[in-house]
Amino acid sequence: MPLNSLHDLYVENIQDLHSAEQQILEALPKMAQKASHSKLRDAFAHHREQTQQQARRLEEIAKRLGISAEGKTCKGMKGLIEEGSEALKEDGDPEVRDAALIGAAQRVEHYEIAAYGCARTYANALGLDQDVSVLQRTLDEEGETDKLLTKLAESIVNPDAEQTTGEREFTRPSPSRSQTTPEERAR
Repeated sequence: MPLNSLHDLYVENIQDLHSAEQQILEALPKMAQKASHSKLRDAFAHHREQTQQQARRLEEIAKRLGISAEGKTCKGMKGLIEEGSEALKEDGDPEVRDAALIGAAQRVEHYEIAAYGCARTYANALGLDQDVSVLQRTLDEEGETDKLLTKLAESIVNPDAEQTTGEREFTRPSPSRSQTTPEERAR
């Protein structure tokens, strides 16, 4: 579709977001299945329900615009999901895999936050107040999901992953000479 107007760009963004949400809907059950922490599994399951609602909202916007929500493949999301699926295939400690799953999920959330923010801005410029409200609601949900994932990472998953020994023990490096002050080096 040629981009001859802001409206054209907005339509393309709505279709791109719908494709992204469909891809996420497909990926979330796999992520939940691989998660070892019950709270992480629950977060993925809850986000799947939210994602279904978000996809329906995009379909409502498309209907108001007189277009199909289908018709575009979100290549950015496809790449993020492919990258995240590598964590699903890895052998190793379940707690470390959970940390990798959260990292992959947060990259997806940040992509969505950027994309929904752009779409909301276009809708605002086009005077589509109902769409602005709907897109802001989804944008708020994506931000809440990102905060929840951060909380899970910081309070449960990363501390558990840090306790694993794996094949070799990690020790924190001592400060290099360039990181110490002259007074510390003189001691």
